[in-house]
Amino acid sequence: MIVVPVKEGESIERSLKKFKRKFEKTGVVKELRKRQAFTKPSVLKREQKMHAIYVQQLQRSAE
Repeated sequence: MIVVPVKEGESIERSLKKFKRKFEKTGVVKELRKRQAFTKPSVLKREQKMHAIYVQQLQRSAE
């Protein structure tokens, strides 16, 4: 459960913005969208491999 303490004199808009930020950080929406569509294990493995290659290239270019 997300709790956003509202200070005295603080506007509702600001509190709502804090709530939305906290909600986004939990990753609930990403998880929901991910669960709506099934991805084959082979596609998932390929995506992980491509991501690993991308990260490795970034690390090489930083050095």
